[in-house]
Amino acid sequence: MSEPLITLTENAARRVAWIAERQQKPAILRLAVDGGGCAGFTYKFELVAEPEGDDQIAETDGVKLVVDPVTLDLVRGSAVDFVEDLGGAAFKVTNPNAQSGCGCGSSFSV
Repeated sequence: MSEPLITLTENAARRVAWIAERQQKPAILRLAVDGGGCAGFTYKFELVAEPEGDDQIAETDGVKLVVDPVTLDLVRGSAVDFVEDLGGAAFKVTNPNAQSGCGCGSSFSV
């Protein structure tokens, strides 16, 4: 069996479902990558109404994570998790392609 292209953890799926229910939107989270941030690229998350035609889709407990082909090249093999600690609560991407990251955890370089 091959490695999944991208993974949504159960913890992240629960959080997306919770947010989607409160915003009365479908439980579909888009992960995108923007240029910028302290290390070159930043992760961007948003709820979307539906996947686009060429999106890669990962599904956990009925919640979908969608990624476009350009972003997928940068995050292939990653896992999206939701973590809560003293620094706050946030979605976190564990990206095996990132050469370096930054202290805030939302920026990376390849």
